[in-house]
Amino acid sequence: MVEKISGNLLLPPDDLNRVLGFTQTDGETAQHVGLVGDTYTITVAGKHTGNRFCVIDMHVPPGGGPPPHRHEFEETFILLDGEMEVTFRGSRSTVRAGDTINVPSNSPHQFHNASSKPARMICICSPSGNDEFFLEVGVPVATRTTPPPELDEQQMVEFMERAKALAPKYRTELLDKA
Repeated sequence: MVEKISGNLLLPPDDLNRVLGFTQTDGETAQHVGLVGDTYTITVAGKHTGNRFCVIDMHVPPGGGPPPHRHEFEETFILLDGEMEVTFRGSRSTVRAGDTINVPSNSPHQFHNASSKPARMICICSPSGNDEFFLEVGVPVATRTTPPPELDEQQMVEFMERAKALAPKYRTELLDKA
């Protein structure tokens, strides 16, 4: 309940049902998921933030990155290591370690590691949901940098069909171009 004192709005009381979140990206309880050749570690799940946001630590090897897509949530990337090509509404840019980009909701985009070294970035999605999509469509892997199993041509077709079928559930659309 929010109280008013002398016409001023006060903050609601602390929600004691929520707890401090803590994840060690290389710890035993971290959730690592292999997807499109990348490995994503869920560091803050939406279920722990009242679905306000989620945080994902992304390991993107050379050649990695998702296909063009768009979704009904904001996505902010903080590039910690390496270099990435980002295509946003058809325009390509290069981002480097230390750069931060924000992808507005519903806008077509894609990122791709065109360099010869792995890239690492933190992705913040608001509201959450992308974390659950990754867990449902990807495969569990052992560590933050463990690559997902390589897929043959038929397995890749099956994976893409599954991803396209699940995408609307998570307010996401896979596209032909960014």
